[in-house]
Amino acid sequence: MGVKHYKPTTPTLRFRTGYKFEEITTSTPEKSLLRPKPKTGGRNNRGRITCRHIGGGHRQHYRVIDFKRDKIGIPAKVATIEYDPNRTARIALLHYVDGEKRYIIAPDGLTVGTKVMSGPDAEVSVGNALPLERIPLGSVVHNIELKKGRGGQIARSAGVFAQVVAKDGDYVHVKMPSNDVHLIRKECLATIGQVSNPDHSLIKIGKAGRNRWLGIRPTVRGVAMNPVDHPMGGGEGKTSGGGHPVSPWGKPAKGGKTRKTRKYSDKYIVKAVKKR
Repeated sequence: MGVKHYKPTTPTLRFRTGYKFEEITTSTPEKSLLRPKPKTGGRNNRGRITCRHIGGGHRQHYRVIDFKRDKIGIPAKVATIEYDPNRTARIALLHYVDGEKRYIIAPDGLTVGTKVMSGPDAEVSVGNALPLERIPLGSVVHNIELKKGRGGQIARSAGVFAQVVAKDGDYVHVKMPSNDVHLIRKECLATIGQVSNPDHSLIKIGKAGRNRWLGIRPTVRGVAMNPVDHPMGGGEGKTSGGGHPVSPWGKPAKGGKTRKTRKYSDKYIVKAVKKR
């Protein structure tokens, strides 16, 4: 994996960076694991916009990812490492010995031909999924379940990982990507290794058009609007608001706590980076 720099033949190319795609082994996805992905424009099933600044973008197909890793004890071979337009990480196509094919999130360092397996009897090696109680302390993991059988929910984006730091009875202490330490049931599955594509954070978009390829529409600042359009709009000349930053509907933005004060999972947080 690496980051590609462009010769600055135009102003937009001067700072733009992209992927080299060295780890990608094929550009043809597995057809049986593709699903249609219609455009929503940020609208829900009632036609209301629930997520602004979404629209357009390149056509995509959804790749069905196996987050559950529930083929216990059945070995598989890594057939390809592929690009997924729906996520920042790379994905790996597994060919199981029983003939089934599945996609998983590819950990960093996984190569074609590697054999992987899930279950309590699997080895502690990159790409294998094991219950947290079977994973040695200090190990780097990703795609972690919060409830057995639900599938991995934690540490799934490019370059992130969590770490097993302690074991205590029926629970395992896991240091999250946020540096919080959470208690997770010992029977929950986690995959060994760091998520692939760690250079994703180094990518610079470079030009507005590239965001349009990704389906991201322009975002206008509130202070650049008129008072009728935004609480922070208006004023003589240029202003930076004059009040606390708010959304178009007057809800405080920037720095306000968004987590519920009585969230059920608070009792499983052993050490929090931010005071709850």
